[in-house]
Amino acid sequence: MIQITLPDNSRREYPGPVTVAEVAQSIGPGLAKNTVAGKVDGKLVDASDLIDHDARLQIITPKDEEGLEIIRHSCAHLVGHAVKQLYPTAKMVIGPVIDEGFYYDISYERPFTPDDMAAIEQRMKELIAQDYDVIKKMTPRAEVIDVFKSRGEDYKLRLVEDMPDEQAMGLYYHQEYVDMCRGPHVPNTRFLKVFKLTKLAGAYWRGDAKNEQLQRIYGTAWADKKQLDQYIQRIEEAEKRDHRKLGKELDLFHIDDVAPGVVFWHPKGWALWQAVEQYMRQVYKDTGYQEVKGPQILDKSLWEKTGHWQNYRENMFVTESEKRDYALKPMNCPGHVLIFKSDLRSYRELPLRYGEFGQCHRNEPSGGLHGIMRVRGFTQDDGHIFCTEDHILEECVAYTSQLLKVYADFGFTDILYKVATRPEHRIGSDELWDKAEGALMEALRRSGVDFVIAPGDGAFYGPKIEYTLRDAIGRQWQCGTMQVDFNMAERLGAEYVTESSGRAHPVMLHRAIVGSLERFIGMLIEHHAGAMPVWLAPVQISVLNITDAQADYAAEVAKTLRHQGFRVQLDLQNEKITYKIRKHSLQKLPYILVVGDKEKEAGAVAVRARGNVDLGVMSVEAFSQKIADDISSKR
Repeated sequence: MIQITLPDNSRREYPGPVTVAEVAQSIGPGLAKNTVAGKVDGKLVDASDLIDHDARLQIITPKDEEGLEIIRHSCAHLVGHAVKQLYPTAKMVIGPVIDEGFYYDISYERPFTPDDMAAIEQRMKELIAQDYDVIKKMTPRAEVIDVFKSRGEDYKLRLVEDMPDEQAMGLYYHQEYVDMCRGPHVPNTRFLKVFKLTKLAGAYWRGDAKNEQLQRIYGTAWADKKQLDQYIQRIEEAEKRDHRKLGKELDLFHIDDVAPGVVFWHPKGWALWQAVEQYMRQVYKDTGYQEVKGPQILDKSLWEKTGHWQNYRENMFVTESEKRDYALKPMNCPGHVLIFKSDLRSYRELPLRYGEFGQCHRNEPSGGLHGIMRVRGFTQDDGHIFCTEDHILEECVAYTSQLLKVYADFGFTDILYKVATRPEHRIGSDELWDKAEGALMEALRRSGVDFVIAPGDGAFYGPKIEYTLRDAIGRQWQCGTMQVDFNMAERLGAEYVTESSGRAHPVMLHRAIVGSLERFIGMLIEHHAGAMPVWLAPVQISVLNITDAQADYAAEVAKTLRHQGFRVQLDLQNEKITYKIRKHSLQKLPYILVVGDKEKEAGAVAVRARGNVDLGVMSVEAFSQKIADDISSKR
């Protein structure tokens, strides 16, 4: 007799081993029809899998997050089925689930085209309409090898080689097509009706640019059409907000092949950069950080001590001079340790807070570069706090409070919090880890926020808090961090004199609020769709004259406002005023001031706010007060 306990703690008994699907059928035909998979004692299994012992069971349907992931994974396999029917010589590689979708990497003799993608999507729909069952077979390793050898699936054979300890593997059959997977997968193609292929891209075998290039077909799948429509709408909105597109339209920056992964900032883009940097510089001052500046290039010996030379060298830009090896810094932390240890420090100086707008370089793969979001040269608002174990809590509380205000000022109010705790391999005593993890969690509790715990996701040298922002269209961006480090100060020999005149290594807290300024500015552009809040806008005001008769007055207005510290653009071009208003409106400026004869005579300006909102005529002084209020309130 097998006893199955359901999520509501009700129990059902069966005379012998029973499949997930059979349990669902015994509960009701509606549930049976919607059963994607099961979760037995917390482990996901196929609907066809037998339960041969007393167990807890959750039936997984498309309404569950796990059910949606299974649908997406099965859609990836369906891509394989369609591709092999249309292009029999294609070699299938891997097809995993990703956030809100899936992809399949494929090796084929020519690049796929949009017409190919449309044909693959159409064939997938035809296969779904056949309403066929997906069959799982646990298969001995030797037989798996024979299956893929007979089909010429070289990449699948290479994947089998990577799993030498697996004596039996799951093969999933979509009619004549077979794929290898740990599963689970949908029991029938009827679950896959709501999908769409979204784009084609290149990829490398094993993600290494030194390996052969593959083709990647991306797609998405959902439980119902409404969800798919909402997703497509979000994607369309994301495309409109793409920082690369807006960066060009608003003349903010560009990327050039002569410097891949490094940004050329144009005047307006640099004005935006400076607005962010100067704001963060004031945050440093207000919260007790001393701004420092470390060198860009440092000797190999330092990177050997930190472990970067041994473990990270392929991601570093290295050079040689006078028979010495150097590297451009990929991070600012070691430089701050050297500044700390340049003098004998006392416990009375702790906590000692350093901040730097430090430029770093990392040799990212060219295929991973993405506008200004993923670059090779970037600048961080990097801060390091040298303190004792007893300081950790108060520093983390202060930091989270500071971070919440900063994000709110930039327009981000929806924040997710995660505490990553000790991994299996770590340094430091359990007592020290207990204190550090407890301090991070208590800091978030005192800040009045909810958080999740990611067990084992901390670094070997200490736990951390990750702060993730949700933008205007619901996307998540992992941004700020607070990381406890028991290791680096000791490795680099940093010490302070204790109260008892002994020596001790400080605890090092790594913290960044915006992180990479390049990436954060890209996030700001997309979050605000290029329409920056007044205080951030590269150009806050455009002053336009109607005819040449007001040119001198318009110039005087612009000069007055510039002297008051506003970022002003003057347009005296001999064009129709309607044309000039439209041109400046497309630049998403907060305010456009129009001056004609009446405004000149009255010493006033006609004010238009973003979105073609007519605010009427007001004195220059009244307008100046209005925009100053906008800026001070961060509206």
